[in-house]
Amino acid sequence: MTLNTPQRYAVIGNPIEHSRSPAIHAAFARQCGIELQYDRLLAPLDGFADTVETFFANGGRGLNVTVPFKEQAFQLARDHLSDRARIAGAVNTLWHEDGKVHGCNTDGVGLLNDLRRLGHDPAGRRVLLVGAGGAARGVVLPLLAAGCVELRVVNRSSERAVRLHHDVVEQLPQHGRHLSSGSLDEAGSDWDIVINATSSSLVGDAPALPGEIYATGALAYDMVYGTEPTPFMLKARAQGAAACADGLGMLVGQAAASFEIWHGVLPDAVPVLAQLRADLEAG
Repeated sequence: MTLNTPQRYAVIGNPIEHSRSPAIHAAFARQCGIELQYDRLLAPLDGFADTVETFFANGGRGLNVTVPFKEQAFQLARDHLSDRARIAGAVNTLWHEDGKVHGCNTDGVGLLNDLRRLGHDPAGRRVLLVGAGGAARGVVLPLLAAGCVELRVVNRSSERAVRLHHDVVEQLPQHGRHLSSGSLDEAGSDWDIVINATSSSLVGDAPALPGEIYATGALAYDMVYGTEPTPFMLKARAQGAAACADGLGMLVGQAAASFEIWHGVLPDAVPVLAQLRADLEAG
């Protein structure tokens, strides 16, 4: 490996050809004056750990992890995890340090930064998080750490929401008084920010939430993104949400947080998001 060889990074998953990560990280690198090589890395469904080991052994510096390997990445880095990854039970960012694989989950930071970009900082706000799977687990700690006065997790199966609530309080008891949980029909009302962390929009549906949940000026945020408003966003508008947003900004934001871990500099996500939105709408 010569001094002129770009540092190697990649996004690993299966399937992987759809990933927008190479374009995002290339834009960040140009912005920050960093030379790197960022590829898509297809791992066999039964060969994730071996693929990661080979990548780092051959000089790779960092990996973004996408479906279906985030839980396996958590196990691979289990001795060197960030608090965010530990709560999430999943890792989307890996790097090699002192001969060890380290892991973090940047999904929540990506969401948090996008909410702030939209003018809806969770600090001092009441936040309703819909869903209790991996996507929800990845954002709970950053939302609580941001200072929301209440975070309520609701799910079609209330047991999963209660389990998530219990896991967070067990590991981080200082956040317990700001966190609650229940079923979808126990969502309550007057929420300043409502976040859909389910995959319902991918199948043309929206969570069965009660009609009176939005406070004046509330934001409805869907982690799913597309060229058109998602079913959740359309339903939220009909139920009184003042503003709606999809998750494209979260995608760019989590990539920016990974970039900062690897390179020590946080890129400006706004122009990259604008270009990605234009590319998406252009097909």
